[in-house]
Formats: sequence, structure tokens, C-alpha cells
Amino acid sequence: MKKEESINDKVGKIGIVFFISAILVTVFVLWGAISPSSLNNAANAGLEWMITNFGWFYMLITALFVVFVIALALSPYGKIRLGKPDDKPEYSWFSWIGMLFAAGIGVGFVFWGVAEPVLYYMDPPFGYEPGTRESALAGLRYGSYHWALHPWAIFSIVGMTLAYVQYRKDRPALISSAFYPILGDRVNGWAGKTIDTLAVLATCTGVATTFGLSAMQITGGLSHITPIPNSPWTQLVIICIVTVLFMLSAARGLDRGIKILSNINLVVAGLLLLFVIIVGPTLFIAESFVTTLGGYVTNVIPMALTLTPFSESEWLGTNTIFFWAWHISWAPFMGIFIARISKGRTIREFMAGVLIVPSLLAVIWFTTFGGTGLNIEMYGAGGLAELINSDVELALFATLAELPLSIITNTLAILLILIFFITSADSASFVLGSMTSNGDLEPKNSVKLTWGFLIAGAASVLLFSGGGGLNALQTASIIAALPFAIVMVLMIISIVITLGRDWKLDQRLHRRKREKRVKSEFRDEFKDEVKEDIRDDFKDDVKEDIYQDMKNDFYDDFKEEIYDDMKEELYDDFKDKIYDDMKEEIIEEITEEDTGKDKTDK
Repeated sequence: MKKEESINDKVGKIGIVFFISAILVTVFVLWGAISPSSLNNAANAGLEWMITNFGWFYMLITALFVVFVIALALSPYGKIRLGKPDDKPEYSWFSWIGMLFAAGIGVGFVFWGVAEPVLYYMDPPFGYEPGTRESALAGLRYGSYHWALHPWAIFSIVGMTLAYVQYRKDRPALISSAFYPILGDRVNGWAGKTIDTLAVLATCTGVATTFGLSAMQITGGLSHITPIPNSPWTQLVIICIVTVLFMLSAARGLDRGIKILSNINLVVAGLLLLFVIIVGPTLFIAESFVTTLGGYVTNVIPMALTLTPFSESEWLGTNTIFFWAWHISWAPFMGIFIARISKGRTIREFMAGVLIVPSLLAVIWFTTFGGTGLNIEMYGAGGLAELINSDVELALFATLAELPLSIITNTLAILLILIFFITSADSASFVLGSMTSNGDLEPKNSVKLTWGFLIAGAASVLLFSGGGGLNALQTASIIAALPFAIVMVLMIISIVITLGRDWKLDQRLHRRKREKRVKSEFRDEFKDEVKEDIRDDFKDDVKEDIYQDMKNDFYDDFKEEIYDDMKEELYDDFKDKIYDDMKEEIIEEITEEDTGKDKTDK
């Protein structure tokens, strides 16, 4: 009890994790602001070393993450509820999926939906010829591969683990809480603080990458439809504006801020998607969807486990490994946020919502927008690949420009990115505030705003460091994700131990309840049988008693009747006998009298 009170007392207080993380991020921002070229050189050196030595690790563990979550959902553990047995989900399916989509990879979908398939068409994976039908199909397949099962498996592991320990074990909303089965009370010490600090740093890097991509794409879209120049300074202004907007959203809270914006953005994204499907090359999109879905399902294992040890190709490092690292760096943020909105759902329901629905949306999105871009490049005006290769942030806007109502759709696209930007920033500030406030689910606005400023600063210096742009963002994600990837492996071990223990305990409790229920049912059934036997025995006893009583009553009555009958018979017999005797006596007397008279007469 004292331990629980101690934990609750710490929740909401700004601890050492906040100060260490904030200082490190501040140093990073100052480094990039003072010497951007030095930061760029150091990051590139770290990136080369990381890809060379740990590229295989990223590929392997990401594949294992998918296997683990599918096996967990299909196992008996899938019936376990993320919360107490009677807890119910707080949000409807529509709102839940909308918040997942908007706060999760909405920016990534919009940024890479056209760019990836078209870029891979001209620069395909190892083994494909550029500019061919096969490379186009590979582009759609790899685009879906990078945004479907694998990233959501990464997010679901952290989200499910945190939701379980938070709502079922009453632990704080911290990454370190997942390690209580392994570390015990040490999660409240330096071991837990180290884990939480690594999670905060990974989150800052992943969110800063998203900030940078969003700023690049908004600036690109504005420059495409207005005279506003597409430059780092414009991107900096966009980051500042969005920072102010997300602060306003953060001040309204999760239910009034993120939820409302997420629902709006889900509608806008759906309208834009339907517009491209209907107005664009509809038949081509439909055929691309079926082909891509089939190719993805049949090739997901080779794609997940294929490296190029006999090739000098850097394609995996700049594409697949970057995306896996980026998603892993997003995992603490997404995990805590998903856990926050998923209370009351079973593990199986959670996995279905977090894994299957977004994965299917990813395939639909990439085949719609990527397929339209490929159709323009291969069968239309062309020139799209060259434009995207030089300015990747223009991919979506250049594609929409080839369709009717381009001014309206491009404006909607900018609005879509802007809201995604705001919801991502809002969610990130909430998560970082929670992680650095000992798991407080309602972190102070001052803490959230501090992290908003620091993330905006990190995104800005990454965009400015050596003119790196996208390369600098990719480099930061890959480097920062490695420590947390190791943390995730240990997290899986911890949750398996926890689920195993709890499952055995639940089975024991269920067995006792079942035995008690069976005994109760058997007792009731046996009681009925015994009651019936007793009833029969009692009936026989009563019957015997009644029989004896009736027998005695009948005996007495019958005895009286017999006595009366015998008395009557005896009376009659006696009467007859007396009559006969008297008759004889009278006859004798008369005879004697007659004889005496005769003698007298004589």
C-alpha cells in the first residue's frame, strides 16, 4: 500500500528525466544552431557506421515484431482486456481509428503516398530495372510494405504493453513501467530513469523528423500554388506558425483538441482519397490495389528478410532501414498515445484496430496516390519522377495538378498536412509531457509547451544543418532509434513474462470459480436427486403409516361389524335353540297333561 502511495505521489511531478532529456535536446539544438556543418558531418559518420553494422538488426527485429503481435493476437492471451474486467472503451471505433491515423502516420502517408512509388520506379530495389513495369509494381509494393504491417506492429507492441501495465497493473504511463516484471522496484531508480530518458530522446528525434517533413511539404505546396518561395527560411516560419497553433490545441486538452481535429482530418483525408479514386485513373487504381495487395501478401516475408550482402547498393539504408528506424523512434510517442486512448479493449480487438485497419488503409492510400502518380509518369504527361527526384515534397501537389479542380484539391492537401502537423505536435507534446512528469495523464501546459519549443528547435536545426534537408532528418532517426530498438526487444520479454504469470493466475482463479460453479451445480442437482429419494422414502413411510392407521381403523370397524354380526347370529341361534327347547318342553308338558287326563277319565 505504501509503495502504491509513493508511486501516486510521484505522478505529476517533474523529475530527473525531464531535466536530463531537456538539457540533451537543448545542447543538440544549440549545436545545430552554432555549427550546423559540424552536426551534419557527425551525423553522417554515425549513420554510415549504424547502417553498416546494424542494418541487419533493424530488418530482423522489425520482422520479428510482426510475427510476435500476430501470434499474441491469435493466442489465448488475446482475450485479456487492457484494463479491469468491466472496463469499457472510452472512444468509438471511428474516433479511435481517426486519432490513430491522424496522430500516427498521417504526415507520412501524405508526404510519401506519391513520392515513394514514383521514386522506386526510377530507383528500384536491388534486382529490378529502373523505369519498367516490374519496378512500378515494386514501387507500389514497397511503399505499402513500409507503411502497413511493420510500423503498426512496432507501435502496437509499445501501446499494448503500456496499456496493460497502466490499466491492469495500475503502473504510471511510463516506458519503464513495462519493465517492472524484470527490474522490480528498480524501475523507480536509475535503471527506469535511463529507459525513460532513451524513450524521450527517441521520441524527440522521431517527432522532429515529422516536423521537418511537414514543414517541407507545406512549404512545397504553398510554393506550388502561390509565389511563396520554397526555402529553409519559409520552412522555419511554417514551424513557428504550427507551433503556436498546436499550443492552442494542446491547451484545450485531449478530448476537445486532438479528438476534434482528428475527426476533421479523417473526413478531409477521406474526401481527398475518394476524389482521386473517382476523378483519377479509377480502373488503373483498382487493378493496382488488387495487384499490390496480392504482391504484398505473397512477398512480405522475402521483402522483410532480404539484405544485399553481395552488393554495394545503399537502397536499403536510405529507404527500408530509414523507415524502420523512424517508426521505432516514433514508438514511445505512439505507444503512450495509443495506450491512452485504448483503455477497455481486449488485446485481440486492440491488435485488429491498430494492426489491420491502418495497414489496409496504407495499401489503399499508396495504390491510389502512388498509382495515380505512376499512371501520369508512365502513360500521361510524364516528368513527375524528375520533379520528385529534385523536390520530393512536391510529389502530392504535382500529381493533383494533373487532375481537375487542382486549386481546390491542393488547398485541401495543404489543410490536411497542416492539421496532421498540429495533431502530431499536440500528441507529441502530451506524450513527452507525460513521460517527463512521472506518467501524469494530464501533464501541465508549461511542460507540454517546453517540449513543443524544443521539438520545433530540433526540427529547425536538422533542416538547416549543412543544407541536409531530408537527409539530415533520415540520419537523425536512424541513429536515435537503435537504443530504443534494444529497449523494445527487452519490452517483449517483459510483457511475455507478465502475461504468462497473469494468465496462469487467471486460469487458476477461473479453475477455482469453475470448480465452485460445478460443485454448486452438482450440489443443486444432487440435492434434487436426494430430495426426490427422500420424498419417495417419506412417501413410502407415510404410505405405510397411513396403511397401518387405516388397517387399524378398518380392523376396529370390522371387528365391531363382525361382533354385531356374530352377536346377531348367536342371538338368532340362541333364540332358535331356546324356542326349540321350549317347544319340546311345552309339547312334553301338553303330552303329559293329556296322558294324565286320560288316566283320570278312565
